[in-house]
Amino acid sequence: MTTEMNRTVAYLGPPCTYTHLACLERFGSSIQSFPMESIQDVFEAVERREVDCGVVPVENSTEGSVNRTLDLFIDSELKICGEIMIRISHSLLSQNRKREAIHKIYSHPQALEQCRKWLRENFPCIDVVETSSTAKAAQMASEDPESAAIASSLAAHFYRLEVIEWRIEDYLHNYTRFWILGQQIAGRTGNDKTSIFFSIPHIPGSLHDVLKLFSNKSINLTKIESRPVKNKPWEYIFFLDFEGHVMDALIQETLDQMKETLIFMKVLGSYPRNS
Repeated sequence: MTTEMNRTVAYLGPPCTYTHLACLERFGSSIQSFPMESIQDVFEAVERREVDCGVVPVENSTEGSVNRTLDLFIDSELKICGEIMIRISHSLLSQNRKREAIHKIYSHPQALEQCRKWLRENFPCIDVVETSSTAKAAQMASEDPESAAIASSLAAHFYRLEVIEWRIEDYLHNYTRFWILGQQIAGRTGNDKTSIFFSIPHIPGSLHDVLKLFSNKSINLTKIESRPVKNKPWEYIFFLDFEGHVMDALIQETLDQMKETLIFMKVLGSYPRNS
């Protein structure tokens, strides 16, 4: 039986991304962790049972959902078996401590957006280069003495860079939520959350009728979002988060009632809330 100590985990890499930080936060440094080049690679590693579970980003408190993660769940049989919430704090990293020597800044597009005001005030005319991850940005800055990276302080240690400025994000309450992917739904804890996908018929009031089921039973909805169906223009699948576990009698009753009117429904997982 796999224990927490010897669990193998795939995460969106390279090392020192914020997904890696989330992985360390949840599982510690004693696990075997494997960086993957893309979110899809993480899904596939778990699906092929090459690892016990995977960690992928799903939502940032200021920039919104990670659409690629949501879209991959449409065709995947994996389950969400946990969530991790971490505070995102960006730093400016460079080989050179002199700001005037920095002529280029690397970072991931979301990190750049989260530091837009700070960049405008401190480096208004500098070249900004988008990278595949904040860790990749740190790596590139370690190879270019006239550049800097926006990344985590862990990346500074890993890539031997100096922290020029701490906490440069525009909003201090900047959090990202990550999902733990696995083969099975987690057991009930009494403080759980459930995530589902569903599609509704094109009938006036159909979405209202679905959501009213939750209201009537006093089930708290924590997120609702629509995603376009790729091969059907102007048709959508809805993603819904709500409090409770799929094995709770009240949740089972509600989902059964939903199935009577929905075109499609898929339970993505029930898992302990991290709040």
